[in-house]
Amino acid sequence: QVQLVESGGGSVQAGGSLRLSCLASGDTSSNNCWGWFRQAPGKGLEWVSLIYSEGGGGRTYYADSVTGRFTISRDNAKHTVYLQLNSLKPEDTAMYYCVGYGPFNYWGQGTQVTVSS
Repeated sequence: QVQLVESGGGSVQAGGSLRLSCLASGDTSSNNCWGWFRQAPGKGLEWVSLIYSEGGGGRTYYADSVTGRFTISRDNAKHTVYLQLNSLKPEDTAMYYCVGYGPFNYWGQGTQVTVSS
């Protein structure tokens, strides 16, 4: 069983920055990929970014809407995946969820990001 806990959300003005964290606990040895999704009010779930483990080459991918503004990274020693959000826009307002991919996919409870114009 894997537990994921997100943190770092908040309210910022457009152009600001936040760093989201996703702390993983439990047996993560089977999770070879980690990612972030978001859900804006009244909209569906949107994939944002993912990062492979070192065994998977450490590759990163981003949705077109966040490319060049968001950066995903991980700190294996801290069992944490990060999502750096820069140049935030009001349309980035959403609940952000961390997910661990593997034989079973695990989701966190989400952290709210609100961007005001």
